Amino acid sequence: MGEETEKATPEKPRRRGVDRRTLLIGGAAAAVGSALLAKDELGRLWWRLPGVVKKRKEGEVDARGAQWIAASDYNWRRADRPDDYEIDRVVIHVVQGGYATALRVFKDPAHGAAAHYVVRKDGHIAQMIRELDVAFHAGNKSYNERSIGIEHEGFVDKKSSFTDAMYAASARLTAGICERYGIPVDREHIVGHVEVPGTDHTDPGPYWDWDRYIRLVRTERNRPEQSAKPKKPEKPEKKA
Repeated sequence: MGEETEKATPEKPRRRGVDRRTLLIGGAAAAVGSALLAKDELGRLWWRLPGVVKKRKEGEVDARGAQWIAASDYNWRRADRPDDYEIDRVVIHVVQGGYATALRVFKDPAHGAAAHYVVRKDGHIAQMIRELDVAFHAGNKSYNERSIGIEHEGFVDKKSSFTDAMYAASARLTAGICERYGIPVDREHIVGHVEVPGTDHTDPGPYWDWDRYIRLVRTERNRPEQSAKPKKPEKPEKKA
């Protein structure tokens, strides 16, 4: 008789198990992936570690000529942008009210929201949150982390809200932001609040002249002085 050999049959297919080496490699890869994710998250949360606070100078501004008026600490959170979150968007807002109204609500801890900047009709700019920090302005966590918010006094349904001085000042501000973070000057990267995913807002509304605004930003962006350091700002508002 010949030697009998085991054969796989259609009814009883040969099982294909996962060998120990594959398990070890897969486990190691998963561990490395988890470690990288953990490192990335820790890098973004450095400021929560005991005794670690990035040095900040009270009243310091990021934009030339802006006046520092601090928003409530409850309306933003500390960060270290662009080292922890890339800044690649500017979001344009309209207050639906006056300049003083914007300042008041952004200083209110119960409001739960604030933008980095507020632009007045005459072109005056208040900075309320540092650009390296995350402002609660967009109604979208990802956009908050990746963008800088600029509020403009006025109403979305009133064309007269948007003055020449406001357009000019806001364009200079946005051009400087784009210069600092390498943001392209286009409608993909400079957006309205209405364009933020998941938002129910309509600002800046139908009377905001996007063609004019982008043209002004590009003109300002190409000025050599945009790369200069911020000038000495107006005196910061004293805390009450």
